[in-house]
Amino acid sequence: MRVFSATLATETNTFGPMPTGISAFRERAYFHAGEHPDQMQMHSGPLWAAREAGAVHGWTLIEGMVAAAVPSGIVTRSAYESLRDELLDDLRGALPVDMVLIGLHGAMVADGHDDCEGDLLSRIREIAPDAVIGATLDPHAHLSERMVRSADLLICWKEYPHTDILDRARELVTLCAATVEGRITPRPAVVDTGMIALIHTNREPGRSLVRRAKEIEGIDGILSASIVHGFPWGDVADMGMKILIYSDAQKGAGGEGERLAQDFAADLVAVRGQLSAQALGIDDAIDRALAGPGTAVLSDGADNAGGGAPSDSTYILRRLIERDIKDACIGPLWDAGAVAIAFDAGEGAVLPLRVGGKIAPLSGMPVDAVWTVVALRRDMVVQGLVGTPARLGDCALIRTGGVEVVLSSIRCQAFGPDLFTELGCDPAARRIVVVKSSQHFRDAYAPIAREIIDVDAPGVLARDITTLPFRKIVRPKWPFDR
Repeated sequence: MRVFSATLATETNTFGPMPTGISAFRERAYFHAGEHPDQMQMHSGPLWAAREAGAVHGWTLIEGMVAAAVPSGIVTRSAYESLRDELLDDLRGALPVDMVLIGLHGAMVADGHDDCEGDLLSRIREIAPDAVIGATLDPHAHLSERMVRSADLLICWKEYPHTDILDRARELVTLCAATVEGRITPRPAVVDTGMIALIHTNREPGRSLVRRAKEIEGIDGILSASIVHGFPWGDVADMGMKILIYSDAQKGAGGEGERLAQDFAADLVAVRGQLSAQALGIDDAIDRALAGPGTAVLSDGADNAGGGAPSDSTYILRRLIERDIKDACIGPLWDAGAVAIAFDAGEGAVLPLRVGGKIAPLSGMPVDAVWTVVALRRDMVVQGLVGTPARLGDCALIRTGGVEVVLSSIRCQAFGPDLFTELGCDPAARRIVVVKSSQHFRDAYAPIAREIIDVDAPGVLARDITTLPFRKIVRPKWPFDR
């Protein structure tokens, strides 16, 4: 069997202040055909799983381009089209192929292309009309009819935090191979819930929803069940939460797939009010953190680079300093200019420095203070999801009063405590730890946290999305319409 695999992925916050250019892909992951390293990247699960299966079954695997960028604003037309065309040229060079496996995000939006994944998959179908085409998706995807029509199988990661990236990729490879061999014939059923919300799957009702999706896959004739959460900060027509179920047409399970998708969608609507976590204002969150012993971890989700925010907002930092809080740390805060100055000054230097608040109005005002450069690290790489690498670039740990800040030269959300410990800061020894992340940090920080507190701070990832100027989404849609 001849198999082609490649990756093109990012998540686009259409309200984000910064366009996503080709440099954003080079910063995170950009490998030309055949150059993928011996370590899985966050969105290259299908390629990695194809390597595993191909070695066992004797497949010929042709590896195409792998490119992924940290979420940000709208992708430039030149960046998207040049990367798309490179991937398609790689595919043409691999022909003939029996199977095409693509790592996607599902919420990439470019200038002139509201449905990048639909555009890419439809072009792949034109080039390889007889091949079985499959792709993995982040659940925060905009599932379009064009995507479903162009692919034989689309499988979303089930977990958020995304701890099952490789599991779903292996599932995709297994089902696509069975399709090539004629043992199954996938048939999709898609139901739009008419709403948008994020499901945190490490707590209820998210745990039960994931369990139900897996139980559906245990029904005879049902191949795959995905909850497409949707991405709330993407202003495109296909934004929204959907259910995607594939049944095996050879077993006549199409009607059952439709019924299960309808029932699942109805049950999601029934629990919609339970999906969002409660959040406290900045001062209330600090007060709660100080009310008990041990370490409290505060989530600054509104400034999460993982959702396209700049990761340079100063609202929480400013209040920590103004309130003279001791034993606090915050990070990663993106400020390449401040990092460069800190490196010029050197470890141990004491100097006035303007920190953060540089990218957008919702970044807040810069913080001016006298800082001590505590530690410096070139080209820092920490562990991201399921052990994939997360690059922070050059990093500096700086301190003013009782507050330490990890500055990074590359935008990246917080995943694990190593973003602090690599610079000699022990978050477990701090009263307050502030992470610029919404969800992916939780499992890693739970062992050191007395409590994790969601903070309702200003930022690009507004908690109340009804305040944003949407123009393209399909209405009615909850919570915009009751």
